[in-house]
Amino acid sequence: MTFSGGGIRRTVFACVLACAVASPAFAEARAPVEAIEVSARPITEFQVGHDQKLFGPLEFVGGLEMTASSRDFGALSAFRFLKPGGDFIGVADTGFWFFGTITHDADKRPSGVANFRMQQMVDASGRPIKEKWEVDAEGLAVKDGIATVGFEREQRVVQFKIDSDNIKAPFKTLDYLVPARELRQNRGFETVTHANPHGQHEGGLVVVSEKSLDKAGNIYAAIIEGPRKGVFTVKRNGDFDITDGAFLPDGDLLLLERSFSMARGVKMRLRRIYGESIEKGAVADGPVLMEADMGYQIDNMEGLDVWTRDDGALMVSLVSDDNHSILQRNLYLEFILHQD
Repeated sequence: MTFSGGGIRRTVFACVLACAVASPAFAEARAPVEAIEVSARPITEFQVGHDQKLFGPLEFVGGLEMTASSRDFGALSAFRFLKPGGDFIGVADTGFWFFGTITHDADKRPSGVANFRMQQMVDASGRPIKEKWEVDAEGLAVKDGIATVGFEREQRVVQFKIDSDNIKAPFKTLDYLVPARELRQNRGFETVTHANPHGQHEGGLVVVSEKSLDKAGNIYAAIIEGPRKGVFTVKRNGDFDITDGAFLPDGDLLLLERSFSMARGVKMRLRRIYGESIEKGAVADGPVLMEADMGYQIDNMEGLDVWTRDDGALMVSLVSDDNHSILQRNLYLEFILHQD
């Protein structure tokens, strides 16, 4: 989300489309991949002015404030690691893919961003799509070389084959089960994630909207793959909206939530949704694990992933969307989630 003469025309369009299909120039069109140098300033304190590390069950490891000279850099709305804590893929809500690698120092703290690239999303002919309402990408899931993306405004959930040198147009559109009339234009699917492969949903896709509410004020969501497909809702807790989520190894769903007002600024929250409450027709709910306001190193936190470090620690990584505003920042934050 950002925070902020018919017959003649149809004939002309059909001719243009036919030429596009037949022309080698159109067939070979592709969006260039832009290599971007990212500068990363380390963040060593999560709470500003305090060296506290524990925040409920979450232990702050470190973070990065990321900047780059490219005008395309920013608006990072979702990401997933391709290699735990290292190589990643993501989507920006301005219609870009991004790739890179998080580097770490000898103490396992994030130290920088390497090999960062961006590529504009393309249409079926390989031409870059420039209209934001068509490519407002907000949610991302990755599995077996396939990226599943949730788009707002023109609401859809579609799949792409991952190729860091040239991601083409989507090859498949999925049925997201929630009635289209219930999805608010700029409050659609911010969470697209695969369930636990060994759990009740057998790795199927789960989608959760940001703030598309049913009559009871709960947030629309759905299990769109697997043996127990169906629509459910997530209990709305306070004035927070959902910006991303990922399943934990035990089958619970970790949600990233955001609240904003002109008076108090932005807040972020992590909430653990009990896995057994994610069922067709159910209202899923669970406890808040952590909440942070502008007294912490946060911004418009939109992306989340969960991964396991080489020493066995369960990690939670977050990124923020700066909306290409000079008043906001692109942040990367890393936490250990303690289970006991």
